[in-house]
Amino acid sequence: MLRSEQDARDVAQDTMVRALRNIQRYDLNRPFAPWVFRIARNACIDDLRKRKTRRTTDPIDIPDTGPSPFQQTEKARRAEQLDQAMEHLADHYREIIILYHFEHLKYADIAETLDIPLGTVMNRIFRARKQLKDIYQKLGGDK
Repeated sequence: MLRSEQDARDVAQDTMVRALRNIQRYDLNRPFAPWVFRIARNACIDDLRKRKTRRTTDPIDIPDTGPSPFQQTEKARRAEQLDQAMEHLADHYREIIILYHFEHLKYADIAETLDIPLGTVMNRIFRARKQLKDIYQKLGGDK
């Protein structure tokens, strides 16, 4: 959400402080992860509101998995195109893609974290994937 590793680290620390200060509000009958993710999401939103300007993220670091430099370069190019495509997504689509595909949250946990109905989560994931694919292809990604 913050598009900066350093800002994300700062907000992660702020999230833990907020969680510890409000631990008495946590309901033991509910999953812990969505509760913390909601705190993190709100901390990110607060940080974005404070800055009122958005920074672009650095390209993601690609581990060395290909045996040849060409394959490594190709993989880096695709990752950068995907990162650029993610930048063009609407905030609510980018957020849901990150929660599902990068944070590996289940639909129900995403619904609770974002405080939206489960059907809306499924719909947004479907639409976000489609929009991401279209943007990725327009930017020259794989057809």
